[in-house]
Amino acid sequence: MKETPEDVAVRERAENAAGEEFRQFIERVEHLEAEKKELAEQIKEVMAEAKGRGYDTKVMRKVIALRKRDADDIAEEEAMFDMYKAALGMS
Repeated sequence: MKETPEDVAVRERAENAAGEEFRQFIERVEHLEAEKKELAEQIKEVMAEAKGRGYDTKVMRKVIALRKRDADDIAEEEAMFDMYKAALGMS
């Protein structure tokens, strides 16, 4: 079947619309990546300030990770840890 000029025009409009939509997705991701980089820099600055005031940033990161977790999961993990230590005579 032969394409008419109208068929070509419709196909080109559809391709242009899809291309524009794709470009918008790419630009949104790029924008979010830039924001993520900026936030990482801010976190780095806060950690450097805390370290400068004598805080252990390694421990701070662990505390931050713990605060994200469910209290029951933490308690279960600590109980298992204590049990394993006791089995090895470490407690």
